[in-house]
Order: sequence, then structure tokens, then C-alpha cells
Amino acid sequence: MPSADGGYLGFDRNDYPGDESLKVLRQTFSFSGYWLNNPPRTRSNSWLGKRKILQKAGFGFLVIFNGRTDAEIKASGNATKLGTSDAASAISSARREGFPAGTIIFLDQEEGGRLLPEQQDYLHAWIDGAVSAGFRAGVYCSGVVFKEAAGTSVITAENIRENAGGRKLTYWVSNDACPPSPGCAFPKKGPRPAASGVSFATVWQFTQSPRRNEFASGCSNYSNDGNCYPPGAGQRLHIDIDVAGLTDPSHGRTGD
Repeated sequence: MPSADGGYLGFDRNDYPGDESLKVLRQTFSFSGYWLNNPPRTRSNSWLGKRKILQKAGFGFLVIFNGRTDAEIKASGNATKLGTSDAASAISSARREGFPAGTIIFLDQEEGGRLLPEQQDYLHAWIDGAVSAGFRAGVYCSGVVFKEAAGTSVITAENIRENAGGRKLTYWVSNDACPPSPGCAFPKKGPRPAASGVSFATVWQFTQSPRRNEFASGCSNYSNDGNCYPPGAGQRLHIDIDVAGLTDPSHGRTGD
């Protein structure tokens, strides 16, 4: 059941934290990010094969597929075809990892601001491909207000929603500015995702490591090196912190 007074904390990071770290992480976090392909700016994926271990340790999941940059979409020459192909890759990986049908897979839309037409085409094809295969689609995107050259402003999550064409989509938004973010903090009852400034958000990433000074300069509780470290782990496992109304926001747990 959702928490009545606040959200459940989770973490995500590009590298798997190691089996030996799960016990201490579980003392603070209810769920973990889980990459289905190589995370951004990496050449390998250390999360593969770890679903059962994480579930046995008591974690729920945020299942993530790293999407394409605009440059990659343009270079493909066919945004729709690329989105369909990447959706098939995401589904194939999710099934190999043992995630059940109906799991919400979040497409990582790294680039913020207003989506360009080819980015929308890619995203829509990806959503349609995931849904047609019996999974549910989500998107990880910015919840920060971007100032545009014309003097207008846009929040990526709202821009995606306004142009989704009726597609059902679950939103995991990033807003690490303090406020509304509490910064590198671990409250027993986390803030509600809607406190991110995006009222329809299901998950809110409120801390990133390292701290993004262009957004989070007002957050004073990061470590001196600019990272955020969880309780009990020492300064070796920097993390991003997320909050959701469920302990398994992707609905990725199984009965095994």
C-alpha cells in the first residue's frame, strides 16, 4: 500500500553496489534502480543477473532502459524504427532478467528541455513497442524548469505528457534543486513525489551524485567531494536518491 504520510526511499546508480552492500542499503532503502542495458556513459552493465539477489534482500525495483540521445536518433535516420528496435531490446532484456509481464520499464530520457520532433517519435515508438509486448511504459526525465532562448520556459515531464497522444505513461522525474529537494537526506518518511513540482510524478529523484551545481547549489548537505553517500556505507558508494509511494514502483517483484 502507498505510504499515507510520505514516500518510500530508493536509490539508483550506474554501477551495481555489490552483494555485500545490500544489507546495509536495505536499512535505508525500499527499492533499487535496475538497468536493463548499459547505463549512460558506460560500456558495460553490472546489474545483469542480480534481480533475484536484490529481491531476496527485500528490494523492490525501478527498472530502467537507457534511451538514445538526440544525436543518436538523428544519425539513425529513422526515429520510429529505432524506438521500436530499442523497445524490443528492452523487453528481451527484461524477460531474460526474470521481470514479469506488466512490469513498468522506465526509458531514460537524459536530455532535458523541450523534446524535438524526432525525440518524440522515438519515445512514442518505444512506448508503443513496450506496451504491445505486455509490459508498461514509464519515462525518467527532468522535472526542472528550463529557460528557453525565446524567453519561454518548459518542464520536460510536462512537455512529454502534453504530446503523448493519449499514451499511458508513468513518470519518474528528476528535480535536485533545494528546495523542493531535501538534498542528501534520508527521512524516515520521504516527501511525496508530487512535491517535486510535477503533480503527476509517480517517482521523484531528488538527489544526484555528484551534485549538479547548476541546479543543486543550494543543497548544503552533500559530502565535501560533492557526492551523496548512504548511512553505514562510508564514502565508497555514492548514490542518487529516489522516493515513491510504493516499495516496488516498477511492479517488478515476483513470487520466487
